[in-house]
Amino acid sequence: MLRLSSSDTSLDINPDVGGSISRLIHKGTDVLRPTLDGEQRVLLTACFPLVPFCNRIRNGEFMVEGHKVKLPSNHEGSPHTLHGHGWQNRWKVVEATASRAVLSYHHAPDSWPWEYEATLIYELRPAGLRAFLSVKNLSRSTMPAGLGFHPYFNRTTNSRFKAAVDGVWISDDEILPRNWHGGPLKKDWTHTDTVAHDITIDNAYTGFNGRAEIYDGDHLTHTLRASPDCHWLHVFVPLGEDYFCIEPVNHMPDPFNQPNSGLKCLKAGETSIVWMDIAF
Repeated sequence: MLRLSSSDTSLDINPDVGGSISRLIHKGTDVLRPTLDGEQRVLLTACFPLVPFCNRIRNGEFMVEGHKVKLPSNHEGSPHTLHGHGWQNRWKVVEATASRAVLSYHHAPDSWPWEYEATLIYELRPAGLRAFLSVKNLSRSTMPAGLGFHPYFNRTTNSRFKAAVDGVWISDDEILPRNWHGGPLKKDWTHTDTVAHDITIDNAYTGFNGRAEIYDGDHLTHTLRASPDCHWLHVFVPLGEDYFCIEPVNHMPDPFNQPNSGLKCLKAGETSIVWMDIAF
């Protein structure tokens, strides 16, 4: 475990559990859902990086330059490969100061037939946390790449949030995008809406302008900002839980099977980067 601190804020990072955040505390209060001591399951942490793609790929299959790629299932009970590699691997600590840490993850070609290097930077600043995530293609051929963050926010009966979006991808029974709906659907996040709902929300919203505001009732508690190319905001609100996720990402789910998905193609030696701020 690695702890950063700055003034009245502390950040616990677990490089061995997907480069995840275990706790982010400001003035004695958990900003994100805290991770229980000794927890090794990354889906029960406070936040983790998404690299080299976000969300699901249908059956783990896609075509690139005429070649079929087949990825193994990596999430129990689902044939759809989830969230890339970074979240299920150990990261190396490259640099650490009192308020800044640099982590790296190197991927050798396997079922994902490209070599790459991912870099994750956490910085505590006076206004909050900034995280950078980048991926560099170390292969000779062009590599598809997507990036994002998966923070878990604490949820109460009064939780609300606001984010300017222009539509939502309606999911099928396997939580994969089926068709796009323009404007609000069930929830109007653009004008602020309650997080609580009568069914699980697990959808990608389009046209995200890079800013989301989180409220407890009418009180603004946190602001999330993301880099300009994170045009998608994936919202996950499970029934009966004490958390919700608003995930800034730079492509939609199942990106290989959708037009204009946002997924980038990196030539040999090229790098892609995104960032996320959480302000208190």
